[in-house]
Amino acid sequence: MNEFNEKVYSIPARYRRMENMHIVFWLVKDISWCMIWRELGLAMFIPTLTIAIMIAWRTRQFKSELAHNLAITFWICANGYWMISEFFHFDNLVVYGDLTGKHMALIPFAIGALILLYYYTVQRPREIRLHKTTTM
Repeated sequence: MNEFNEKVYSIPARYRRMENMHIVFWLVKDISWCMIWRELGLAMFIPTLTIAIMIAWRTRQFKSELAHNLAITFWICANGYWMISEFFHFDNLVVYGDLTGKHMALIPFAIGALILLYYYTVQRPREIRLHKTTTM
């Protein structure tokens, strides 16, 4: 416990370096998308998603970290799908009713949001109750 009587979460430096590279790949992917550099955008999507999955896997023992890292992983999936739909011009294809190709990105976006909703409405309150009963 630190001076404020709070738990401290720390990660090994090599994991932190990997997270930092993840941000670089993600930014290059999004810049490539913005500039319509298809090959670079597609190439950067692969390490961006791969590292997001690795980070989620490595933090799986911490429910809070896992929930947030899974949400990020699904966000990257949605973001990558949306980018691909624009690169290959199926973003405006009607799928059903008013839904177009790019709207299919809502599926992984929603999955990520539901993971966080579950964490904050079910898991986190459970953790708080458990902490209160063990510290009394």
